[in-house]
Parts: sequence; C-alpha cells; structure tokens
Amino acid sequence: MNPIRILVVDDSVVIRKLLSETLSADPALEVVGVASDGRIALAKIPLLKPDLITLDVEMPVMDGLVTLAALRKLYPRLPVIMFSTLTERGASATIDALALGASDYVTKPSNTGNLAGALERVRAELLPKIKALCGARPLRLSPLAGLRAVAPVRPRSSSRFEIVAVGTSTGGPNALAELLPGIPADFPVPIVVVQHMPPIFTRLLAERLAGRSSIPVEEGRAGAILAPAHAWIAPGNFHMTVIHSGANWHLALNQAEAENSCRPAVDVLFRSVAAAYGAHVLAVVMTGMGADGVLGAQDIREAGGTVIVQDEATSVVWGMPGLVHASGLADAAYPLANLAPEITRRVRQSRVPQAALDSKHSSHSSPLEFHAK
Repeated sequence: MNPIRILVVDDSVVIRKLLSETLSADPALEVVGVASDGRIALAKIPLLKPDLITLDVEMPVMDGLVTLAALRKLYPRLPVIMFSTLTERGASATIDALALGASDYVTKPSNTGNLAGALERVRAELLPKIKALCGARPLRLSPLAGLRAVAPVRPRSSSRFEIVAVGTSTGGPNALAELLPGIPADFPVPIVVVQHMPPIFTRLLAERLAGRSSIPVEEGRAGAILAPAHAWIAPGNFHMTVIHSGANWHLALNQAEAENSCRPAVDVLFRSVAAAYGAHVLAVVMTGMGADGVLGAQDIREAGGTVIVQDEATSVVWGMPGLVHASGLADAAYPLANLAPEITRRVRQSRVPQAALDSKHSSHSSPLEFHAK
C-alpha cells in the first residue's frame, strides 16, 4: 500500500519541523510538502496531490478558515485536520472550521520546549486520525473482546423512555449540529451528550448548538437537575454522570481516570444512565473513532434499554457506532438525517398508553417503522 501523502500547512517553523519529523517517522505516512500560509498551500495542492492536509488555524496572508473555505470549493472531499491552540480564540476558530467542513482537529503542543513530550502527544493524537480519515486501516469490525453475553432484555414496547444519551467523537460536532436542531421544543425527556473534546471547546460547542436549536443546550455542570427538552454536553476533561437522588435526576462531574483514553468518556455516561434509569434509556452512538461506547451500550442493553447507531454511509468514521453494531448491541442503524425524527418518534411512541398503540396498529396495515440493521 502506498504511504498517505500529507501537506503540512503552518506558519511556525518549529511546528512544521515537529510535524514533518513525527509524521515521516511512520512508514505508512509521507510528508510531501510544507507551506507557511494558505495561499502557498492552495498553489501546492494540484502539484503535490496530497491525500490529507494539516492546516494551522492562525496564519498570516491567508489564515486557516479562509484557506479551508477556498479549499472546500476546489477539493470538497480532501481530508483536512485543523491545528489549533488550546485557547478561547483557537477553540472558537476550530468550531468554525468544523462547520466549514474540516474533518477533525488536534490542539497544538502548549510547550514546544519539551520536544519529546510534544512529539509523543502529536504522535498519539494525530497519527490515528490521519489513518482513520484516509482509510489506511480498512475497518474489519468484529465484536469487542471481553464483552459479556447480552442478557435477554424486556420487550421494547414496555419501556417508557425517560432520557436520551448520546455518544460521539470524530465528526461529532457537525453530526450534533444536525441532530440537536431537529429535536422539537416540546421534547418530553432530557438529553445528555458526550462529545470527545477538550476544555473550552465543549462550552463553545454547546453555545453554538444552543443558537441553532429549539431546545436549550449547555455544557454540563455538577448538580444540574435534568429537565425535559434540555440538552447537556459533558465538559472537556471531566467525566459526566447521571445520579438519581430523591425525586430528581441530576448531573455529577468527576476527573477519574480516562476510559478508552478519553475524558469525558461515553462508557462512563452510558453506565451511569443505565444504573439511574434502567430500561428507560434510549442511547445513540454516532460517528467517531475507537471503541468508546461499546461497553456502555452493553450496560444499557442489559438494563433493558435501547441502543441505536448512526449508519456507516453518513459517519465520518464508523468506529464507535460500527463496533456497537458488530457486537450485536444496536437495535437499529439510521442515516444522520433520520436520527432526530427517529429519536423523537421512539420517545413519543414509548409514552403513549399501550391501548392507544394497539388501536393505532389495528387501523393501519403499514408498519410503523422501517430501519436498517
């Protein structure tokens, strides 16, 4: 297999050198060129024909956002990974870049004086994303090792959904930007979300989503009481859980060890909602790299809850949802555009008295549901 051809675009000589050396050390990758600003990068793309571009957010002459907008008009399918600083300005620009069509992002090392540490962090974060986006490792999805046999679950029709729990990673910000605005203002249950992102990024993502949605969307905070028609996104660097106390369910945050190399982790959230709500959980696993969410999905299924996933065709990376599906834990798979209507339908239908449903079934010959598994 030919190596993945990469164009590195960054105005910092240090970052260009760090990235080039780190990427070139992997035999599956080849840095075919560098550029110090967007104008130079756009001129080099037709000559170098890269398979992927790493693109700095803040550059002179033509910054990352302007470059990305121009690049997407010319090369709509070329994978682009943004390089941004872990600052308010850098996070805001990265959210903008994802909305413009960036494939993913990595935050820059904050201390380039510690070269070994900087190289290791870049290697750990960037290399898997490049390979996933470029299909260097074709997905051979098989059940996750170590899964328990799923116990028989109660019939789905007997469970009234009281919460929706969502987990996502690579491609998630744009997927959430389609999902949450599709949830109606009178949605009868709360929504809790884990999106793999660092601090600052999750708050800004919640603010952007709130501006587009009919329901309030905010970053999760300790002690927040869950309410219908309201979504909470786990804050970066904190696991978010749901706890049942008295007549209420509320959010809790902790900084326990990362799970699946993630904090927040989907497994942590899913495990907690399974314990707090039992069979009354509708879980949704969307686009993302890795296996986070599989063990949590098993906990939800064993408690009698329901798990649905985003389908392969509309996922940026079908790692997380694909492994849930391959492990036999998904009740159904849906295209991204169908998820919000399907979630709404399932939640509302679960809350209709069974006698009313029986009457409706008897008066219609066509099935209520069509989905792919």
